[in-house]
Amino acid sequence: MVAGANTPLTVDLTGYKVAISAGANGIGKVMADSFIHCGATVFISDIDAAAVAACGHPGMVADAGDAAHCEAFVDAAVKQLGGLDVLVNNAGIAGPTAPVEHVTPEELEATLRIDLASMFATSRRAIPVLRAAGGGAIINLSSAAGRFGFPLRAPYAAAKWGVVGFTKSLSIELGRDGIRVNAILPGPVDGPRIRAVIKAKAAAASISENEMTERTVATTSLKCFVTQQDIANMALYLASPFGATISGQAISVDADMQTTM
Repeated sequence: MVAGANTPLTVDLTGYKVAISAGANGIGKVMADSFIHCGATVFISDIDAAAVAACGHPGMVADAGDAAHCEAFVDAAVKQLGGLDVLVNNAGIAGPTAPVEHVTPEELEATLRIDLASMFATSRRAIPVLRAAGGGAIINLSSAAGRFGFPLRAPYAAAKWGVVGFTKSLSIELGRDGIRVNAILPGPVDGPRIRAVIKAKAAAASISENEMTERTVATTSLKCFVTQQDIANMALYLASPFGATISGQAISVDADMQTTM
């Protein structure tokens, strides 16, 4: 049920300076590895201290839910890398899986703060640096939930729709500065996060995890999950000269997802 890329896109990013939030695990780790494979230098943040220590990339422990941590991450990246060309806003959480009436205000606030407000904080700090460099790229991770309704995941969907609006607005603001801003909308990406979501949704629907997996895959025309490398490859493309005239876009990498479950 998994199709897609397993190796990084071949593109020359020698000399690029890249900051990636939540870059020690999952999609962020694959992105960091891929940018380095293409010649870039990378600085990552992650809330998981053990993962930061083990990932093999320069980085720092930071909580995306804390605006001061987000700003400190950008400052540290600029200092470590000697500048900045690409900011990848990858940090996010799944949020609660429950009907809206069972979601607490605290759960909603935490999801919006980590999945949306963190991007505002990092971008706000990075923009003057990118502008001074003569341009660059900001890549925000949204989701298929950012273009569909997503029952039982309303806080997450609200945040990811917000990411798309933030991306489009920022691209218009920054176009004159040569700063391109795009959002990637992953569909069902194979890995621990989607498995946890499937488990929670299966429990809520009183069905097996296997049945919920089948239902999830059935929402795509390609009948498969995508890989973390597929998402990383889109980030490489958008950051590279091949993406030089792509800005303000919400780009789905989702095996042609038609709806959400």
